Amino acid sequence: MSSHERHCPYPILATPFKIRDVTIKNRFCMAPMGGAQLFNPTGGFTHEAIEYYARRARGGFGLIFTGATTTDDKVDPFCALGPAILANPAAYIDTSTELNERCGAYDAKVFAMISMGLGRNYPYLPAPSPDPVWGTTDMRSPELTVDQIKTKIDLMIQSAAVAKQAGYAGIEIHAMHWGYLLDQFGMAMTNTRGDEWGGPLENRLRAARLIVEGIKQTCGEAWPVTMRLGIKSFVKDWNTATLTGEDERGRTLEEGVEICKLLESYGYDGLSIDTGTYDSYYYACPPMYMPKGFFVELAAKATAAVSIPTMGAGRMDDAAIAEKAVAEGALTAISLARQSLADPDYPNKVLSGRESHVRPCIACNIGCIQRLGDGVPCSCAVNPQAQRELRMAYKPVFREKDVLVVGGGVAGMEAARVAALRGHDVDLYEAKDALGGELVVAGSHSFKHEIAELNEWYQHMLDHLDVDVHLSKAMDVESICKKKPDVVILATGAEPTIPPVPGTDDPKAVDSITALEQPEKVGSSVIVVGGGSVGCECALGWAQEGKKVTVVEMLPKIMAAGAPAPAMNAQMMGDLLAYHDVEVLTSAKLNRIEDGRAIVEVDGAERTLEADTIVMAVGLRPRASMAAELQAAGQTVYVIGDERRVGTILTSVWDGFEVGNNI
Repeated sequence: MSSHERHCPYPILATPFKIRDVTIKNRFCMAPMGGAQLFNPTGGFTHEAIEYYARRARGGFGLIFTGATTTDDKVDPFCALGPAILANPAAYIDTSTELNERCGAYDAKVFAMISMGLGRNYPYLPAPSPDPVWGTTDMRSPELTVDQIKTKIDLMIQSAAVAKQAGYAGIEIHAMHWGYLLDQFGMAMTNTRGDEWGGPLENRLRAARLIVEGIKQTCGEAWPVTMRLGIKSFVKDWNTATLTGEDERGRTLEEGVEICKLLESYGYDGLSIDTGTYDSYYYACPPMYMPKGFFVELAAKATAAVSIPTMGAGRMDDAAIAEKAVAEGALTAISLARQSLADPDYPNKVLSGRESHVRPCIACNIGCIQRLGDGVPCSCAVNPQAQRELRMAYKPVFREKDVLVVGGGVAGMEAARVAALRGHDVDLYEAKDALGGELVVAGSHSFKHEIAELNEWYQHMLDHLDVDVHLSKAMDVESICKKKPDVVILATGAEPTIPPVPGTDDPKAVDSITALEQPEKVGSSVIVVGGGSVGCECALGWAQEGKKVTVVEMLPKIMAAGAPAPAMNAQMMGDLLAYHDVEVLTSAKLNRIEDGRAIVEVDGAERTLEADTIVMAVGLRPRASMAAELQAAGQTVYVIGDERRVGTILTSVWDGFEVGNNI
């Protein structure tokens, strides 16, 4: 079949839809993602930010929402979102005009997202009520006065008028989701006011109503206004989620549906819906442990209750799930944030039947949300170019080189991919009979199939780029030097660390990688020594298989050893382990293994644990490197990934990209 005869595999996702009178060319929306780094000090978008949005427009997204922009430079001028629009409207209009012109060339519509504030999600910021600041137990937010509330609403309306002047096709209100300020007003748990801004639901939605009424009066009825809305909170208590959705103290689905109806009656033209708050962070920003499309059934209730479009976000990066959800009326369109970071061409690839070319988002949260939380610019673990498209652009090659890569894990594959893409002649040597390295064992968990998909993507790309891959081929200094490469890249990875305690040579003891590679070695009862990400994921996988599992961790909490896991990942892992009856012993030390039993010290007392298998998951160490010998032999050598320094998938991919793009 010729290419012009090929049918779109997802015809529903390819169809247009309308928000008010604005036609969106397809059902792919790019959700907001980013913070202050998108703005320059004068209050306009940076050139890098404009390129970031334009790149996603070129990739096929029909509707793009900008990252949230602050409107308030009077009540709480400190904001993690960057300068307020009204601080320098001219700069905002000037750069936004360019942004809209560039995205418009691809027939993408752009809605500006404006924020009333962040409230108790951050220290010292005012909130509707003096509630505990997220992540703390003893710090409370200052309470907004009535005059301050009115000022904030007025600033939202004024900022919307500036956004319309800047050429945006519409405006999205940030946000009755993730527990931000408007969400705090809307939720009885966080709004205990006794005045007209608290109490009954319509009072709690007063700010949301006045904002849309003011924008419509100022900007005209026809200019679309949408709201970002969490339809269910999954909150059990302050800083505590409910995994199953029971014992809801935040927003129930029933109340979420009622809010949808009220927002439509107030004049909102569309709803961007999702779930969760910072207190239930893993429902707000779901890690890989959360199934894709998990909230479609919830979204269907909201969509059925209104006649305005609903755009759903939350692990919707499965085209088959998305097509079915839209076809059955559960959602009008899908909204993608992290997948748009991982692959800006996602819509074009999906709609043209090139899904094998899609670089998958692995929902690790390391390169995006965790970086934002750490106060550094958002990007992507598997796509180092995300939000850095200009300064991390592929560099032209002026002289083709022979590049030899040793190690077929993710760092080596990324270096090979980028070097070959730029025009170098690349040979990749892997000692094992398959590519992937640690991706193979990590992707063996049922809840981490995205890791296996990433491995498949790399192999597809290497084949597409004609990289010569040599499997079952161990390399040494002599064999490398015989090849006479121009550049050698060493990416042989890491090996398990065995704790220096007596008895680790016991027949029942095995390292975590061997346990995953050879599952027959793992019995029906397991002790996992090490409560970092690797140990906890092993424990969860075996518990889901029905095994009795105990985790022994030296630190006071799990998922903290090595590179600390993102907050939402750690929170969900703790709840999942509890749900599957995994015993977790923190501040516990393995003293020795004796006669197949683990002797651990907990609270100063020894305790004997019985199990069929004792798995060591206490970390990794870099493999011995040939770098010094190769350099002494006159070779140009780069060491990357875990061979350089044991890190995360981000550090391995970013190492590979950096070296591959600059040799």
